Amino acid sequence: QVQLVESGGGLAQAGDSLRLSCAHSGGTFSRYTMAWFRQAPGKEREFVAAVNWSGCTAYYADSVKGRSTISRDNAKNTVSLQMNSLRPEDTAVYFCAARIRSSIPISSVEYTYWGQGTQVTVSS
Repeated sequence: QVQLVESGGGLAQAGDSLRLSCAHSGGTFSRYTMAWFRQAPGKEREFVAAVNWSGCTAYYADSVKGRSTISRDNAKNTVSLQMNSLRPEDTAVYFCAARIRSSIPISSVEYTYWGQGTQVTVSS
């Protein structure tokens, strides 16, 4: 029933910023922990960031900590990922994911619903 649609990806240069957005529908948004994962060519899907149901607690992968911010707007049923100081290694397909609220998991297997992804390409 839950559907997630990502947007905001594109081509960027190293040092640029991008803001990814995910629209959630089909469920009560505030019941869900939301997260972003990414998958680079030839690599496994990895955790990027997650935020709890209220938006008051967030967790970040070390690779993006300090230069990324995850946020949610429960009134608009959206979650966003602001990425600054982009690096070529940030190049990947970024996926929005959701699961019923819990302690924030960082393993992809813990998430029930997934978007189809949005491509982020960072050139040097």
